[in-house]
Amino acid sequence: MRKESFNAFVGLTLILGLMLSCSNKPKKNGRTDTYSSGAISFVSDESFSPIIEEEIEVFHSIYTQAKVTPIYTNELDAVNMLMTEKTCLAITSRNYTPKELQNLKDRKFIPRGIPFAYDGLALIIHTSNPDTCISVQDIKNILSGKISKWNKIYPSSKLGDIEVVFDSEKSSTVHYCVDSLLDGRPINSPNIYAVKKSAEVIDFVEKHPNSIGIIGSNWLNDKRDTTNVTFKRNIQVMGVSKIHPATPESSWKPYQYYLYNGNYPLVRTLYALLNDPYNALPWGFAQFLASPKGQLIVFKAGLLPVQGNMTVREVRVNE
Repeated sequence: MRKESFNAFVGLTLILGLMLSCSNKPKKNGRTDTYSSGAISFVSDESFSPIIEEEIEVFHSIYTQAKVTPIYTNELDAVNMLMTEKTCLAITSRNYTPKELQNLKDRKFIPRGIPFAYDGLALIIHTSNPDTCISVQDIKNILSGKISKWNKIYPSSKLGDIEVVFDSEKSSTVHYCVDSLLDGRPINSPNIYAVKKSAEVIDFVEKHPNSIGIIGSNWLNDKRDTTNVTFKRNIQVMGVSKIHPATPESSWKPYQYYLYNGNYPLVRTLYALLNDPYNALPWGFAQFLASPKGQLIVFKAGLLPVQGNMTVREVRVNE
């Protein structure tokens, strides 16, 4: 080997060795995870736990050297943990605000919000309630306290007071109602309840015939139904109308196609909010959510994927 070639080879070897040794050094906070290996925890609004659990199961089956552990909380606390560097990934129903983005950029971070699904906000009622459709205007009037009794919407109703139940007072469902339905004004219903988990909303509605539960539609799909067009049978889901007053003909339920074509009015976007300076496992899992495999899981779970095209087929039934 010529001397010049030998010297060049040795120099390149030393550079590569130095780069590899630097990449293997523990990060300043002790993290050793990479884009597809290691162990991390992240936070998520509890109302998204069904879809997140399904995503994690498939992610672990593909990336066998990776372990991601969710911490379920409410959206407000999840974002606070992200902003105070207690986590590098949060699953929420909103993107960063301009103020939050600027705060992180001023601290030399490079935050990013990745949308990966659309979820319908579902209104559930007791199976004995005969009034199964409601307008967006009626929902606003209930939440603002202008309407507190069922007979103000349905004159023949005997149910009395309307009880509204949320999964948590700090949850993404409350945030959506305040921000998107009440234009930032606080909820002022006289009979408002907040439980601790989404499953408890369903339990509450089962026991209170006069109640309305507000919950993410990803909780309602019956896993026995691969077509995702039926919901859990111990409660019923209201049809929601953009037109006031609501009629059965103008009301829609949060099925995938009605999220897709815009008929269902209560739709929110699910985001993976990242604040990971190392582009490591939090990025790997967040990118998986938006990948073709992650999006297929979203579709099969009954939500609407952000990426990809839905194939819609018209079916004609001959009587």
